[in-house]
Amino acid sequence: MKNRILVFAALCAFIAVTTGALGAHALKDHLSSESLKSFETASRYLMYHALYLLFLSVILNDVNRKKIKVLLYLTGTGILLFSGSIFLLSTIHITKMETFKVLGPITPVGGVLLIANWGLLCYYALRVKVFKE
Repeated sequence: MKNRILVFAALCAFIAVTTGALGAHALKDHLSSESLKSFETASRYLMYHALYLLFLSVILNDVNRKKIKVLLYLTGTGILLFSGSIFLLSTIHITKMETFKVLGPITPVGGVLLIANWGLLCYYALRVKVFKE
């Protein structure tokens, strides 16, 4: 499980750095300032959560795996829905994929999952035995 988390974290970081560079260089002159800002936000949040996944992979041996699995599913799904939908939505006028507009309502769902993840981590830290004794 630890290797899979590490691979997923590395993949997320890879995508975050790639999309960050893409936004700063290749897309800068092709996106509106609002779309570029959204694209950069998606990239930044993706990197934040890639680092968080790295943290989870490091502490995995010392924690209750069932608790961590819930956090992993929330994070993975949240990243996909939040950052993924923003990447697609912010580039609609370049890709000409108008069907991506249906993803608009998915973005906040991803955001709620990421928020729930952080809230659950706080709950685990305060109320539940997360670390093995």
